[in-house]
Amino acid sequence: MSLRDKYYIRGITSKEANAIFVRYHYLHRKAQIIYAFGLFEKDGNMQDLFTSDKLIGCVAYGMPASPNVCRGICGADYFNDVIELTRLWIEDSTPKNVESFLIGNTMKKIDKNIIISYSEPDEGHLGIVYQATNFIYTGLTAKRTNRVPIDGGTQKHNRHECMKKENTMLVPRPRKHRYIYFNGNKRKKKELIKALKYKIEPYPKHNGFEKTKVRGQKLETTITHKCWLNERKQCTIYVVRHSTFY
Repeated sequence: MSLRDKYYIRGITSKEANAIFVRYHYLHRKAQIIYAFGLFEKDGNMQDLFTSDKLIGCVAYGMPASPNVCRGICGADYFNDVIELTRLWIEDSTPKNVESFLIGNTMKKIDKNIIISYSEPDEGHLGIVYQATNFIYTGLTAKRTNRVPIDGGTQKHNRHECMKKENTMLVPRPRKHRYIYFNGNKRKKKELIKALKYKIEPYPKHNGFEKTKVRGQKLETTITHKCWLNERKQCTIYVVRHSTFY
């Protein structure tokens, strides 16, 4: 049975999506949302479609937190063409390729040509799902700092705490893996690749058994007998050889 036979995707409200993220996503907080989509498992009851089916996944897209992000990817000319994949949650019991199924089929519904997303190494995430969905990897985010209370407490992003310097101190902000995807036809993707301000880097992995080469618009990766933990901490062994064209 194919994934399309077992699951379907439809738009949901930002309120519905954030209720899911607050309850189930590891950050347990709301996301900035412009578009939100739910992944539903069909129960076979066609007379009760959309009401009896089970919501097993959710993805949201919104504006990046900083205008510098929009300018920094392909320059000021593409400032208004940038959107961020801000949250992704999938129920643990689903097959490993369901995340890429959800992302790949919802990016087509977004009216932006540049999609950026991040994965957090501190949470054990390398962005395997973005690699499986043919995102471009552009390295780690820049070294920055966050302001935290001197007496302990929750770490805050500088944009929230920049005016509250009393009884706080600066600590290094965890760096994130940065992934970018270009929507559009081949001509548009070629235009965006040419305008890209970041260097395309090999995908990060958990060990060194892979070889990755960037050749123009062709990313070639060979992985042999490789075991990593995916975003849901399931151990999977891959033997892969593929070439990705942008």
